[in-house]
Amino acid sequence: MIIRDITQYLEQLAPISYQESYDNSGLIVGESKTEITGVLVSLDCTEAIVEEAIARNCNLIVAHHPIVFKGLKKLNGKNYVERAVIKAIKNDVAIYAIHTNLDNVKGGVNFKIAEKLNLQKVRILAPKKQLLKKLVTFIPTDYTQQVLNALYLAGAGQIGEYQNCSFRVNGTGTFTPVGEANPFIGTVGKTEEVLEDRIEVIFPFVAEYQILKSLKSAHPYEEVAYYLSVLENENQDVGSGAIGELTEEIAEEDFMMYLKEKMNLQLIRHSPLRGKKIKNIAVCGGVGSFLLGDAIRQGADVFVTADYKYHEFFDADNQIIICDIGHYESEVYTKDLIINYLSEKFPTFAVLKSEVNTNPITYFT
Repeated sequence: MIIRDITQYLEQLAPISYQESYDNSGLIVGESKTEITGVLVSLDCTEAIVEEAIARNCNLIVAHHPIVFKGLKKLNGKNYVERAVIKAIKNDVAIYAIHTNLDNVKGGVNFKIAEKLNLQKVRILAPKKQLLKKLVTFIPTDYTQQVLNALYLAGAGQIGEYQNCSFRVNGTGTFTPVGEANPFIGTVGKTEEVLEDRIEVIFPFVAEYQILKSLKSAHPYEEVAYYLSVLENENQDVGSGAIGELTEEIAEEDFMMYLKEKMNLQLIRHSPLRGKKIKNIAVCGGVGSFLLGDAIRQGADVFVTADYKYHEFFDADNQIIICDIGHYESEVYTKDLIINYLSEKFPTFAVLKSEVNTNPITYFT
């Protein structure tokens, strides 16, 4: 196996184009054609993680957080970022980051938190817009299902929990083959009328190349007529945060103990309790204050996240309970998430979980 085998699979799960604009996911150090000796999965990539990879004979680190966020103008080891990168390069260790793109997908980081809390009916908290496209094409009626099946297989027609979704209307298509045309139906120089279906399907924009390839491969016409348009619709499978519900309502104090136990926490920083039962839980790994309004609008009783500032706690305004559990604590189980995905896809290959605690914060208790 080579590095590209791993990264291509991860990017099928969490496409790079789903990362936030400030992010730096992808292969940061190393060459994609390098043969892999082992994969070490970590939350962060520090010098200690690179040393662990070397010691455990892993030449690829898959980390959630990118070691390089900003451009590096010099590499002289003056800070922990440069030292980690230099050590990785010297020892032929590749570094790959799968960050906000993994945050932003169904089944990603926030769904792992929801799983740890045993939440039910989990969905994206703030779905993103303009990530869906619509394809309109015209197919001879006898070939409609053949083309649709190819489009479904390529990723079209998924709306929430419904698959193979399309719309069709029947009509008459006209065309006149000219020049060196080799028409599937009709004769050069003669106008032809064909009974056709107008088909409409939606698909995630990241699948456009495969959608068009499948359309042209399955369609009987020499020249395929189609339209593409960007939709304002929310993509229910891509976005920030997650929200779900507990199996039953519980008291606020009981939920705090439950949260502490399930997430293995030393402490919870939270806004004032409201004296109400807890049922609906919104979550966001890492910095989540930007989602507070979405959590309130979605009817969450509690918002579990991290990195809240003093004045931001006032924004709860007795409408919700904010629980800041710590950045590391909210995302540490991302290691298990990535390992599960890789081990399922590559069951005979060595995928190891880092044993190094990279949390830069310690607590005096």
